[in-house]
Amino acid sequence: MSKAEARKGNQHRRKSTQPNPQMVQRQPAKKRRKIPLWVWLGLGSIGACSAAAGAFLAVSLTSAPLQQRTLSATDDAFFKQNGKEAFSRSLLQVPEVSKPVNILLLGIKTNLSDVKNSDGKERKKTGYDAEVDTLEGLSDTIMLLRFDPQTKRTIFLGIPRDSKIERTGYGTEKINAVDRESGPAAAAREVSKMMGGVAIDRYIRLNNMGVAKLVDELGGVTVTVPKDIKYQDDSQHFYVNLKAGKQHLDGIKLLGLLRYRHDANGDIGRMQRQQMVVKALLEQSLNPMTIARIPQLFSVIQSHVDTNLTVEELLALGGFSMQNGKSKMQMLMMPGDYNGDGKHGTSYWLPDEKGIQNMMARYFDHGIISLEQPKAENLRVNIHDTSHFPDATARLVKRLNKAGYQNVHIDTNLKLKEDLDTSQFIAQKGNPEVAEGLSQLLGFGEVKVDSSGNLYSDVTIKLGRDWIQKEQTYKSLNQKVSPSK
Repeated sequence: MSKAEARKGNQHRRKSTQPNPQMVQRQPAKKRRKIPLWVWLGLGSIGACSAAAGAFLAVSLTSAPLQQRTLSATDDAFFKQNGKEAFSRSLLQVPEVSKPVNILLLGIKTNLSDVKNSDGKERKKTGYDAEVDTLEGLSDTIMLLRFDPQTKRTIFLGIPRDSKIERTGYGTEKINAVDRESGPAAAAREVSKMMGGVAIDRYIRLNNMGVAKLVDELGGVTVTVPKDIKYQDDSQHFYVNLKAGKQHLDGIKLLGLLRYRHDANGDIGRMQRQQMVVKALLEQSLNPMTIARIPQLFSVIQSHVDTNLTVEELLALGGFSMQNGKSKMQMLMMPGDYNGDGKHGTSYWLPDEKGIQNMMARYFDHGIISLEQPKAENLRVNIHDTSHFPDATARLVKRLNKAGYQNVHIDTNLKLKEDLDTSQFIAQKGNPEVAEGLSQLLGFGEVKVDSSGNLYSDVTIKLGRDWIQKEQTYKSLNQKVSPSK
């Protein structure tokens, strides 16, 4: 067969494979369904998140504790005194929190002057007491966290850094010095002792620079700045200039909010802001799109965090928080009071042993709750008005005094830009019964258990517009009517 004949045969075969339009009945064309954009975006984000989570899990399966230094056998045993491990694997081999776990969080601030064996040469180079990237400083932030799969709650218990302790071999000192002197296990022992012997299963230490880098990797964090804050300290090159209100902050600006303590509430006010920031950070990290940034976040954790948690366990904690959400987060502060203003001797936060006992029993399942409740005349009530209604607080004070509550104060220091429809009865000491009693007595508002109330109160009432409606109803019901002639 010639080449020409072969080409002709091939052409004939190609044509014969095509259907004859006259022999094929045309089918009506199907209308293509338009897939919404949100479906494509959702599928894309799921794919990205799954890939990142898979890579993270692959690393975690062979992980060891992310420690910058190894614990001694005695110290390691202290963190495992709770018996059965708090973390386990499901059938799918995904780590999960299987029983309540308590974690000590230590936020460290270290300046050049804090570094051991520092000869001052580095400070001379910079010209100021610069902050450095180490874990050798004092504990500016101390929190005891509890992740409880039984109650589905995450508890943040703030411990004032000035808390007074009596330590063997050291005498009287502040709790914030223990980690610097003796390490995280010693700090955990002292916190446990102060809390009536509650078990502490893990620890996390990180410095300010690590916090700033984590925040930046998250793309910043949205918080509500409670009031205008402006401060400068040239000796440390520490500058803060923030306006009140809800805003998105990068790592450096957030550090300013975390470190600032030069107002009427001092360190306690700072601790309240720190709790707010920790909660905001956790909420930000629960965003599903954050999962795609796990490799970058993990890199920062490896460089700036010291913890006896493994990557598996971190993954389990993240899964627990994502599953239960922010509605199950509660902020508490260790009960106590200052011994003075610090102008005449060392200022200490004096722990309230009875208050701590009740808090541990109620929120950490440790010990027994005291059934004795404070009497009305002894209860400290603080009022912060957000209703912006003339004489609103005066009328409430009158009602409370009539009911036997004599220790009532109007807060003029809190200048929060809030406008609440529903009043809040905040149980500052973690005792919801006293707040519920007041709310039921007055017939309005909702009860909250957190540390955002006034430092020296048992209950802080943030007065909303519902009080105005209630007060007007109360007045009309008690209005004297003239007898008919």
